[in-house]
Amino acid sequence: MKLGKRAEPCKVEETKSPVIAETRREHVTASDPEKVINLSDLRSKSARELLTMAESLNLQNLAGMSKQDLIILIAQNEVADSQTEKVIMSSGVAEVLNEGFAFMRSSVYNYLANQDDIYISPGQVRRLGIRTGDLIYGEVRAPKKGERYFALSKALEINNSPASAARRYVAFESLVPLYPDTPIKLECEKSARPLESKNCDLSGRIIDIVAPLGRGQRALIVAQPKTGKTILLQNIAHSISANYPDIHLIILLIDERPEEVTDMRRSVNAEVVSSTFDEPADKHVYVAEFAIEKAKRLVEQGKHVVILLDSITRLARAYNSVVPSSGKLLSGGVDSNALQKAKRLFGAARNIEGGGSLTIIGTALVDTGSRMDELIYEEFKGTGNSEIILDRKLAEKRLFPAIDITKSGTRKEELLLERSILNKVWVLRRILNQMTDADAIEFIIDKLQRTKNNEEFFLFMDKKVNN
Repeated sequence: MKLGKRAEPCKVEETKSPVIAETRREHVTASDPEKVINLSDLRSKSARELLTMAESLNLQNLAGMSKQDLIILIAQNEVADSQTEKVIMSSGVAEVLNEGFAFMRSSVYNYLANQDDIYISPGQVRRLGIRTGDLIYGEVRAPKKGERYFALSKALEINNSPASAARRYVAFESLVPLYPDTPIKLECEKSARPLESKNCDLSGRIIDIVAPLGRGQRALIVAQPKTGKTILLQNIAHSISANYPDIHLIILLIDERPEEVTDMRRSVNAEVVSSTFDEPADKHVYVAEFAIEKAKRLVEQGKHVVILLDSITRLARAYNSVVPSSGKLLSGGVDSNALQKAKRLFGAARNIEGGGSLTIIGTALVDTGSRMDELIYEEFKGTGNSEIILDRKLAEKRLFPAIDITKSGTRKEELLLERSILNKVWVLRRILNQMTDADAIEFIIDKLQRTKNNEEFFLFMDKKVNN
């Protein structure tokens, strides 16, 4: 699959060093970390920090240099000093292009093409079986005269396994999907939460009761404007990162405001991949597809991945802008091919038989005044197996989380809840269904605030019912 634009290959001679030289480099890498230049560390620095670093190395003509130019200049200068014997190491996620070669992309740049990407020759791609989404770590050579990119001279690890003995996994499309049967509990102690908010823990506890999530869930958060979907996503992210360190959490922000991206990066302990509203539609599509490919490679290894996607509506709009016209326009000006591609991406969420899962929790926008948005929601409504509905009327009354209790729910929830808890949830739903939406959420918020956790809440409910 071609994700990026065509890039010009650079001529790279694959390293065939003597065993002694390889041993020396491995010794330097393992025992002398001060002699290792890590490109990932340089990328994580700000442009100002890199400029200060370049000045300390007495480099000249730094005015007007971009961050990528500074990284290349610093790395070239460090390895050019024959007395230091420094080596360049880096990690990145591979993107294999149609021409046969590949590049290691960096999450710092949202996996978009950059000057300091690392070139992988076609021979290395074939020999190591590299695919788009593979995480690669290895020794890197600085660009020579006339070359444009860093080049991978020796791959040490692929997907956290030795490159020389990298396992081959069953392709994601051949894995058997099952209903989610392992719960993802969002309830956690407030002391473990980075955000200090009165209802910070309540949103997770309410979701655990009315729309429980499991590993491999395909969930939709259906939200009207200004109903608190961003805060709800943050709370879900905090809960997952606090409760499940084994889950790789990716927050995928499509067509979002730049300040919201910054806020999400600083407030959530997760990998944030974004494409802001000032980027073209093809960038939105590229970033989303690349994140999904990376997640698939992790799932093939038996790992668990959760993607929080905000939003499916904007992603479908981006697909509608970039896909070739099929001549089949639906209501609102949506091309049928655009919806099919967006559905394929959302449909990647699944619980895998034998281990591994990909969970996607996406937001869908409604009541925006756009006929296109309404159609996108209607098309996606039947594809998810869990729905969390946010109500603007509740948000206007400052009732947060503004979850519509009666309309939210999960298919096959009996696989995620114990039988005793499931019976209590059904009793609670019968009670709440007799109330208005506002009274129902007020009732459950009031009762949950009186208890420390959901277990204590259900014990409290038992006493009330028995009395």
